[in-house]
Amino acid sequence: MHRASRFVIVAMLLLAGLCASAQAQFTVLDQAQDAIGQSGGGQSAPDAPPPPCGTQTISIASMNWPSAQLLAEIHARLLESRFGCDVRVTPGDLASTGSSMGSSGQPAVAPEMWPTRVAEVWNKAIAAQMLRPASPTYVETAFEGWFIAGKLARARPDLRSAAGLAAVVPALDGGGKVRFISCPADWACAVINRNLIAAYGLGDMVNLVEPANRFEMDTLIAEAVSRNEPALFYYWQPNAVLAQLDLFALDMGAYDSEAAKCLAQLICAAPRPSAFPPETVVVALSEWVFTDIPAIAGYFQRVSMPLGEMNALLAQLNEAGGSVAGVADRFVAERGDIWRNWVGAAQP
Repeated sequence: MHRASRFVIVAMLLLAGLCASAQAQFTVLDQAQDAIGQSGGGQSAPDAPPPPCGTQTISIASMNWPSAQLLAEIHARLLESRFGCDVRVTPGDLASTGSSMGSSGQPAVAPEMWPTRVAEVWNKAIAAQMLRPASPTYVETAFEGWFIAGKLARARPDLRSAAGLAAVVPALDGGGKVRFISCPADWACAVINRNLIAAYGLGDMVNLVEPANRFEMDTLIAEAVSRNEPALFYYWQPNAVLAQLDLFALDMGAYDSEAAKCLAQLICAAPRPSAFPPETVVVALSEWVFTDIPAIAGYFQRVSMPLGEMNALLAQLNEAGGSVAGVADRFVAERGDIWRNWVGAAQP
């Protein structure tokens, strides 16, 4: 073989080797790139789960009475600090808030909605599937009744119910009559109290007092408690007075709708005992909260507050320098034993 031919053959063999080496390198590079692609390296991470509150601001209605204002501020603080929500507290009232939620889904939350007070607006919004209740605002459903001083309740463990008054009252003040401080005569509760006194057989055991107005009512009750007078009182809650004066709620028994109808009449021929009518008070949510941000709907399904706790918050609000914001801050700082159950185990 000629020398030139041998040179050509050698060159061809070298070129073939180089091509094979390059091909092997490209194959390894392709495999490495495939592995990187599969592991996500060099690319944006998979989409993170959406925040529990979604991307829009959660508006909470602050109604024009203290307990609703406190609830709005408390929930706003917890949603911001525990769920990272963007929250806005907006003023409202029962009718306008219910109507707005029913037509536009805003505000998202009404923490203290009384549906029976705005039944037409509420029922219309429910029928349109624009809002629904998440939970009772308060643990208890009885908002009015008869009370005695807490000191008297502690001294007389046998005095726990309205039904037991007839057996205990004669011994409370040396056999004399005790005062029953009712509500003003032109209030519906005054009629009910008169009939309940008869129903429980207390007519000859109490002196009925019907104050001229709310101010006189509160004054009379405060004076009786300060004097350790064994008096009976009518009141309602949530209300600061119950916490400020340390009043104890008597068990009013079961609610009897038929008996209650007669008790509410000016002339009730045969009054029978019944508790005062229960009241529906709920946390109302716009429907989109349930569908779009279920974690937040879950929070509001757990937020029922004991009436006694709200009474204490209202009492703090009446203290010198008390403010809605300040009382809400204090609740969040001090009452984790209550709100930790609301936010759930997943939240610190």
